[in-house]
Amino acid sequence: MKIIDWYILKRYLGTFFVMIMLFIPIGITVDVAEKINKILENDIALIDVLTYYGNFTVYFANMLFPIFLFISIIWFTSKLASNTEIVAILSSGISYTRFLRPYIMGAAFISVFALLMGFFVVPKASLGYNDFRYKYLKRKEIRETQNVFKQISKNEFIYVSNFSYSTKTGYNFTLEKFNGLNLVSKIEAGRIVYNDSTKDYTLYNYQKRIVGTNDDKLEKESGKRLKFNFEVDDLTPVIYAAETMTLRELNQFIEKEKMRGSANINAYMVVKYKKYSVPVSAFILTIIAVAVSSMKRRGGMGVNLAMGIGLAFTYIFFDKIFGTLAEASSMNPLFAVWFPNVIFGILAVYLLNNAKR
Repeated sequence: MKIIDWYILKRYLGTFFVMIMLFIPIGITVDVAEKINKILENDIALIDVLTYYGNFTVYFANMLFPIFLFISIIWFTSKLASNTEIVAILSSGISYTRFLRPYIMGAAFISVFALLMGFFVVPKASLGYNDFRYKYLKRKEIRETQNVFKQISKNEFIYVSNFSYSTKTGYNFTLEKFNGLNLVSKIEAGRIVYNDSTKDYTLYNYQKRIVGTNDDKLEKESGKRLKFNFEVDDLTPVIYAAETMTLRELNQFIEKEKMRGSANINAYMVVKYKKYSVPVSAFILTIIAVAVSSMKRRGGMGVNLAMGIGLAFTYIFFDKIFGTLAEASSMNPLFAVWFPNVIFGILAVYLLNNAKR
């Protein structure tokens, strides 16, 4: 690797990480200012608050990763252009493609880093971040689900008319077991309560009907404790569940939800595909940023920064819009997640060719 490669690569990585370290304290300050009253009202332990902001740092950095990367490349490449360093490099006989090599190496490093973070670190940080918010800061928005009907195995179905996550209590519970199209047994309860300590359920006004060939067998009790092969989250799915899982856990979770006919499967698939699409965006955004900022403009660095920020927010806009459409409609999640990368990939090729000329 030549001196010019090390020079640009160090500037690439150094500016990116410095940009993150500059913006994260700003994000934390804004978040503290917004939530300080609720934190004090709930008398939250200092260690819990510090853990939350540790998770917030990872969550925030991952969410705004494309903007940080784009702005940092625009920033230091514009400085190279304003100091006529790029002109000197190209005038020495180095082609524009060769000039891009350290940028691509930097993008490869950032992509692998983002990929590993997305697979292993970000899910755990997302779990801590969201659990803290729902436990202390959004109590009025505690999950409560109505009319939950779900297949929990090949031949078993559950139903509750209402389930409150805060009290772990559901009403009008039903569990039906089939053999083909024939009903084998049916359990009913006026109220079902999940017991955290014993990991089982207490059923009140319990009734079980076992369907026989000639007659049915009926069991009744005022209260009965049972273990079932479904989790409490099956009664009220966590809206951010997929974000909190490693890749292996997410794949297993998606397979289970497909078998159960989950209505949220598109949302889970979007999370999975984004684990791969976000690292790829590092290459696309790097090429666009270099193509936009490598030319010395009359307006100076400000023009390049304005163009770069505009393009970065346009990318984020497309990413959010198509992700939301996939979650809320029948749009193919794979298409929705990769469409912004395809569009901006085409833009990157066009801007690169224009920059070469």
